[in-house]
Amino acid sequence: MNYDAQTLRRDLAGGIASALVVLPLALAFGVVSGLGAAAGLYGAVAVGLFAAVFGGTRVQVSGATAPMAVAMSFVVAHYADSGPEALTIIVLAGLIQILLGVLRVGSLVAYTPYSVVSGFTSGVAIIIIAMQVLPFMGAALQTGRPLDSVDSWGSALNDMNLSAFAAAVVTVLVCGAWPRRLRDYVPSTTAALVIGTVISALWLKDAPRIADAVDSLPDFWDLDLSGGSLAGAVQPAVMVALIGTLNSLLNAMAADSLTGHRHKPNRELIGAGLGNTVAGLFGGLPGAGAPTATEANIRRGARTRASGATGAIVLVVLAVVLGRYTDEIPLAVLAGILLWIGFGLIDWRFITHLHKVQREHALVMALTLVLTVFFDLIGAVAVGLIAAGLAGSRQFERLQLDSVISVPILDQVFFGLDTDDLEEMDQYSARVGLVALRGSFTVASSNKLRMTISADIVQHEVVILDFSDTAYMDDSAALLVEQLIDSALANDTECIVMGLRGLPATSLQSLDALRRVPGDHFVESLDDARAKAKRLLDS
Repeated sequence: MNYDAQTLRRDLAGGIASALVVLPLALAFGVVSGLGAAAGLYGAVAVGLFAAVFGGTRVQVSGATAPMAVAMSFVVAHYADSGPEALTIIVLAGLIQILLGVLRVGSLVAYTPYSVVSGFTSGVAIIIIAMQVLPFMGAALQTGRPLDSVDSWGSALNDMNLSAFAAAVVTVLVCGAWPRRLRDYVPSTTAALVIGTVISALWLKDAPRIADAVDSLPDFWDLDLSGGSLAGAVQPAVMVALIGTLNSLLNAMAADSLTGHRHKPNRELIGAGLGNTVAGLFGGLPGAGAPTATEANIRRGARTRASGATGAIVLVVLAVVLGRYTDEIPLAVLAGILLWIGFGLIDWRFITHLHKVQREHALVMALTLVLTVFFDLIGAVAVGLIAAGLAGSRQFERLQLDSVISVPILDQVFFGLDTDDLEEMDQYSARVGLVALRGSFTVASSNKLRMTISADIVQHEVVILDFSDTAYMDDSAALLVEQLIDSALANDTECIVMGLRGLPATSLQSLDALRRVPGDHFVESLDDARAKAKRLLDS
C-alpha cells in the first residue's frame, strides 16, 4: 500500500490513543504481577515495539494484559525468589514463543473452542477481582492463588483504610461515568487514573501509594543463569509462553474481524517472543496482544505497523516525563481500575445464556473457569481443550455414523441371475454385503462403528469395503478397519477393498491395517468387485 500523509496521521492518532490506554493498564498489571508498576511500563514498551515491528498483525497493540499479569503473579509467588529469577523465566518464555513461531504452531490456536476461551477469560477476570479487593480497602496485595486473597478479606475489612477505599470508589465511578464523547480522546481508565491520583494527593493523603517510581530509563538486568535456576525456570516459562501465545493470537483474530485483514500467526509469535525476551532483559513484565488498546488503535483509523511502534515511543516519552509522579499514584486507584476491567472481562453474554447453550458447551466453559480460578491457567486450558474435544466427538459420532451404509446385496440383483439359477437357490439369498464409508471417520465414531458393523459383516460370505467416497480417516478409524477385517476372516468371510485412494489409503497403509487382504482383492469399481466376488463364491 502507498504510505501517504493521511495514513501517517491515522497511524499517529492510533498510536497516541493506544498509548493512553496502555499507560494505566501497564502500571496496574505490573503491580498485580508482583514485579511492580515500573516493570509493567517497561514491558509494555518492549513488547509493544517489537511485536509491532516484527509481528504478524498490522494494527494489533501489545502490552501488559490480565492473563500475563496473573501468570506472572503465580510465577513470583511459587517459582521466583528474586527479581533475576523471574526475569530469567520471562526471557526463556520469550525464546519459547519464538521457537513456537518457527515451528509454525501458531496456526493451531485458531482451533481453540469459544467455550474454552470464554471460561479462561472469565476465570482470569475473577482472579483479578479477587486479588484487587485487598488494595481496594487499603491492604497489601497478595500474589499467588486468589483463595489466599479471599482468606484475608475479613481482616482487611476490619482494618479498612478509608482514604484508600474512597479513592478506589471514586476511580470506579469515573471509569463508569466518563462521557462517551470524550473516550476517543482520553480513555476512561486514563481519566480515572489522573482524577483518582489528584483527589488522593489533595484530600486522601494516607492512602498507600506505589513504591517504585519510574524516573529514568531502565538499566540492563542481570539474569540468573545458573544451572539449577535454568532447570527450574523451564516449567513456568512454558506456562507463560503458552498463555502469551493464546492471548496474542486470539486478540489478533479479533483484530482481523474489525479490519478485514488476515494476520500471520507464526510471525506474530516471533514478534511477541522477541518483545518478551527484550522485556525480561530490561526488567519488564511479559505482554501480549491487548484488546482495549488494539480497539482504540483501530478506532482511530490506524493502518500499519507504524501505529504500534508510535504507541511504544509515546509510552517511553510518558514514562520519562511523568515518571517522577508515578510514586504518588495510590494502589487503591489502580485497584479500582482493575476491578472495572475485571468486571468487563467476564463473558456476561455467555454466562447469562448458559442455560440456553448446548449442555456440553456449558460444561466445558464452567470446567475451564473453575480450573482457571482454583488451579492453574495452562492446566485449565489443557483440560478445557480435552473436554471440548470429547464433547465435539459426541456430535461427530452421530454425523459420521449417518454417513455409513452397511447393507446386504441380494444375489439376484447383484449378479443378475436368470430364472434357471433362481430355481436352484433361495431368491432372497444375500451372500455379499456392502459397507460404504462416506465422508470422514475419526476416533469419534470408531467404537460405535465396530459394534454395529461387525455383526453385519459376519453374516455374509463376501463383504465389499467401499472407500470410494471416504475423504479422511484417522489412525483410530484405520485400526477399526483392521479389526473389521480380522473379524470377517475369523468367520470365513472374504474381504474385497474397493476404491481406496488418497488420505484413507495413506492412513491404512501407514499402520499396515490391510496386510491380511490379498493383493488381488483390491479393486477400483463395483463391476470389478462383482467379478471378484463371483470368483470367490464359485471357488
